Amino acid sequence: MRNFKFIVISLLALIITFSSCSKSEKKDAKQAEAKPNVKIAQVFERSVPQNQTFTATVLPEVKNSIAPLQPGRIRRIMVKVGSYVGKGQKIVLMDGINLSNSKTQIENVRRNYNRMKELQAVGGASQMDVDNMKVQLDQLEESSKNLSENTYLTSPISGVVTAKNYDDGDLYTGQMPVLTIMQINPVKVLINVSESFYSKVKVGMPMDVSVDVFPNERFNGRVSLIYPTIDERTRTFQVEIKLQNNNNRVRPGMFARVTANFGILSHVMVPDLAVVKQVGSGARFVYVYNDGKVTYTQIELGQRFDTEYEVLSGIPSGAQVVVAGQSKLVDGASVTIVK
Repeated sequence: MRNFKFIVISLLALIITFSSCSKSEKKDAKQAEAKPNVKIAQVFERSVPQNQTFTATVLPEVKNSIAPLQPGRIRRIMVKVGSYVGKGQKIVLMDGINLSNSKTQIENVRRNYNRMKELQAVGGASQMDVDNMKVQLDQLEESSKNLSENTYLTSPISGVVTAKNYDDGDLYTGQMPVLTIMQINPVKVLINVSESFYSKVKVGMPMDVSVDVFPNERFNGRVSLIYPTIDERTRTFQVEIKLQNNNNRVRPGMFARVTANFGILSHVMVPDLAVVKQVGSGARFVYVYNDGKVTYTQIELGQRFDTEYEVLSGIPSGAQVVVAGQSKLVDGASVTIVK
């Protein structure tokens, strides 16, 4: 009997022991199952060339709209769209009736003025009469000069005719210029540069310029003007880059890309697989691993190089970041590292 009781007690003890072990094993399995598996990579600082690319539209060095001061009949347009014109070249002839009348009036006043001087020499006219006649003559000559400039329209620059809005015989109404002339050597581009580079941009600084029309060519540009203020909305400032265009291949309106070299800086490089974009915003994050847990950390990205991003701020060199398994993670989660 005693042996039977001993056997029963022993069996109960074994059952309790196995049950406890089973529960412990299940608990450990659940805990292991609750920890997401992740892969991590360590990030380090490297020397990073600070090349920034900006997009822009090619602009003429100077753009002039050719038109008379007052409405009038256009007698003849002497150039065509695409024609090259020199500075001071006559390009439009307006109706000349007013100019003709002005010249006739000047001749009459000049004759009277000469007679007045002869009379003044023999005492037949006062000096005041002579002076008044001279003032009248000077005023008419100045008016005739203005009429002449608005009858024979000339180009104020050397350039190319890019627009013609009227034909011979049309009445100029003042709504549009008769012609548009652009100086296209040199040309220029305007780019908006982040304020962080304000101290690095200097007048005369070289810039590489490319246009989509000539994809395999690079043109040498130089900074010609730095605008003195920062746009408070975009935190950028404008920079004007001048580009010599001796062969006139680059034309206003072309889409251009400008590349600026701002030197070399040491920045952390992070794999692109580690970067998480926050839904509904442009913010970028990474999960930083430390002592079995991950922390959701915002970073500021710079340039992209193949499969890596330059990190401007957010994580230090030597940090470990999650590169796989982010979809199951939350801030502060415990994780299991897998290879």
